Amino acid sequence: MDLSTRIKRYRMELKRWLRGLYHGLITHPAYEKIEKEAEDIEDVFMLACFPEVFGIPSPVSYYTAELLPYLEDEFEAWERRMWNRQSLLERKGQQYHF
Repeated sequence: MDLSTRIKRYRMELKRWLRGLYHGLITHPAYEKIEKEAEDIEDVFMLACFPEVFGIPSPVSYYTAELLPYLEDEFEAWERRMWNRQSLLERKGQQYHF
């Protein structure tokens, strides 16, 4: 086996490995599921901090109001997402293909 054959074989193996790495890190469907779950957890956190936006009284709203300057960038997008989102059952059903 000469050097050029070994280099070609190494390049093919490296290309196959990098394709698998790209698939696993970028295009794998689990990435989308993880992203949706993180979004759900963020929505729950924001709802726990600011329930009065939806008319739910909160005894700790005085303390959570201090978080508003830190969360103002996400607050408007979260509020829009909460008003436009599907029901929780529909959203969770999509994850499990119901």
